[in-house]
Amino acid sequence: MRLPLVALSAAAMLVPSATAGERAPLVHLSGPLATHGIAVTAKGAILVDAGSGSVLWAKAANRRLPIASTTKIMTALLAMKRLEPNDVVDVDPSVRRVAPYTDGLRPHQRIEAWKLFYALMLYSGNDDALALAIAAGGTRSRFVAWMNEEAKELGMHDTHFRSPSGLLDVDNYSSAWDLAALTRYALRNSRFRRVVSTRVKRVPWPAPTYLKVYENHNHLLGTYPGSDGVKTGWTTLAKHCLVASAHRGGVRLIAVVLGSDDMYGDARKLLDFGFAVRS
Repeated sequence: MRLPLVALSAAAMLVPSATAGERAPLVHLSGPLATHGIAVTAKGAILVDAGSGSVLWAKAANRRLPIASTTKIMTALLAMKRLEPNDVVDVDPSVRRVAPYTDGLRPHQRIEAWKLFYALMLYSGNDDALALAIAAGGTRSRFVAWMNEEAKELGMHDTHFRSPSGLLDVDNYSSAWDLAALTRYALRNSRFRRVVSTRVKRVPWPAPTYLKVYENHNHLLGTYPGSDGVKTGWTTLAKHCLVASAHRGGVRLIAVVLGSDDMYGDARKLLDFGFAVRS
């Protein structure tokens, strides 16, 4: 376990100057950690009190692992800093070449940004990720560079992004610690919270589609009391990944499980433990 705290400062170009509160550590150790008899299948995992940033439980929390579509947490956060909900995105022609999992965007479709954010975080469309990245950053490469700059500014020392979608595993990695820190920061954004807590969203769409219905891949929503986000991910190499948040009685927890054989079971164990010790 790395002992130095995860510090926060202002990110160049995309992130406004940090307030005094934002400069406080995002995730930190407040004392010795014990396993408390909890066994998870994940290769790396962490449980954090989102209010204080205190780590309540951890397993290989600083291990660098592929993170699949949990990458889209950073994509959504940065794109929201540049795009207002009703800004119109002109879908770049390169978006059609994105490999599955895709939402079926067509070149030069003009789509309001808010629709793409729901598609990104509920449906997990890789073409939605690229469309938002180009709209917010001008080019894919520039946006990815901003993702890595933001990670650096947030103190995510075990993170490197290679794409806005997470589809590519090679050189696209993070750690449970870093994703918990990123998520704690992202949850301060009310637009982000609203999107990731949505179970089902009906979205009007241009002809000939007319309507899309996005169902959130996070099955904790509606099945685990207090669950309100955040993002799932899977590739063959990364296996199952989940960043989960839940709140009860004024307590909000963030659980991250990476490389899991049972991501929902792992997350439930951690969240149950957290609410027990914080009750």
